[in-house]
Amino acid sequence: MAQAFDLAVIGGGVNGAGIARDAAGRGASVLLLERGDLAEGTSSNSTKLIHGGLRYLEHYEFSLVREALTEREVLWGIAPHIIWPLRFILPHRKGLRPRWLLRLGLFLYDHIGGRKFLPAAQSVTLASHPAGAPLKPEYTRAFAYSDGWVDDARLVILNARDAADRGAEVRTRCEVTSLTREGDLWRIEAGNETFHARAVVNAAGPRVLDLLGRAGEPTSQKMRLVRGSHIVVRKLFDHPFAYFFQLPDGRIFFAIPYEDDFTLIGTTDVDHQGSLAEVQASPEEIAYLCEGASEYFRTPVTPADVVWTYSGVRPLVDDGSGKPEAATRGYRFELDGGADGTPPLLSVFGGKITTYRELSTEAVARLTPFLPVLKGADWTGAANLPGGNFGRYDAPALARSLARRYPFIGEAQARRLTRLYGTLAQDFLGEAASAADLGEDFGHGLTAAEVDYLIAREWARSSDDVLWRRTKLGLHFTPEQTARLTAYITERITSA
Repeated sequence: MAQAFDLAVIGGGVNGAGIARDAAGRGASVLLLERGDLAEGTSSNSTKLIHGGLRYLEHYEFSLVREALTEREVLWGIAPHIIWPLRFILPHRKGLRPRWLLRLGLFLYDHIGGRKFLPAAQSVTLASHPAGAPLKPEYTRAFAYSDGWVDDARLVILNARDAADRGAEVRTRCEVTSLTREGDLWRIEAGNETFHARAVVNAAGPRVLDLLGRAGEPTSQKMRLVRGSHIVVRKLFDHPFAYFFQLPDGRIFFAIPYEDDFTLIGTTDVDHQGSLAEVQASPEEIAYLCEGASEYFRTPVTPADVVWTYSGVRPLVDDGSGKPEAATRGYRFELDGGADGTPPLLSVFGGKITTYRELSTEAVARLTPFLPVLKGADWTGAANLPGGNFGRYDAPALARSLARRYPFIGEAQARRLTRLYGTLAQDFLGEAASAADLGEDFGHGLTAAEVDYLIAREWARSSDDVLWRRTKLGLHFTPEQTARLTAYITERITSA
């Protein structure tokens, strides 16, 4: 039998990657198993915000909001290339939440999370503010407040990359088919291989109960699978602010600048009853988001304007809430075994992307009594993710420096590469002295050098991996460009 891992983490979403990173950094030998690509499911289909969750204050989730608000600036500090501040405009709408209530909520939002670097909320007169121009004239007053934007899929991949750099073994496209105890070890059948581990974390997200079933483990925990859908349209405004909109049914949604040329609108909250293999926005959800946006923007938004949709299934703890949007975004753990000498299984239920690091720290802490190899205290909040070893305000300067060193890539590409890779962009740009040195350009600045890097260092195995998770260039690529990229990736992998 091959040497057993200290810890096997099943699930390559943000929670699984975060736990693998934390445990590897504390000295454990770690195996991370993912049935598809990293971040292929829920973790690449979020609203892409690092935020406290302003609306959760209405549901009295003060502890969750406080934890998330504290994490905003921690995550911004360790990953300033993929996370950056975003200023939101919250218009007051007559007949809905009164202005005094919005002001009170924003006061709490500013003060309960230890905000240090982000600017505070303030009142805004829309007639004299850039964010007022795209809105209908009846919206005259608003509030501006701060939260953060994140490239969600890259957050997962960089956590996995850091885990691997610290010794973890990361296996993608390696589905767990069997999970059984053999003495003091877990026997894990995944792909065509057998692995052994002293402890297992079940971070399978929406499939967490399914994995427990494969392990033959009973649970009383109930999950609520809630689908959140988003639409992307050509950009509706030409300023850097995002919008937080209220609707008469009590729900809220966002309109966010996206990939320079687009606006991202979402999200819905719908109980998901179908297969997890095909998760997509329904016509009703698309119409709902278009109608909601049209209530605020001067230019109506119709389903015909939608250039892309994406949907993710959020695995929420079933707390008995009547409406999907009211279900808690908090997380829970369930530990089976360990105390009686049997190998432990820790299952993760719920959570949100903003609190993944705190969740990871708590998960590792719960396993420490059974894995003496785990040493030290919380370290992940002070260690930069790969490529993020620069100041939280220095991304523009880094992009300018990249453009000066490699003038043939241009300023726009320098900004793109900085926001994806930070200081690691130079790992594949290397000593290039001309565009030709970077190999074939597949379109929109994606070169063979970058693709080779993604294959070698970030587990990319398909054009979808590259275009929709490692980058967001899928919005720009033509079918012909995608076909050429697919052929190149297939050739590189088969010849390796």
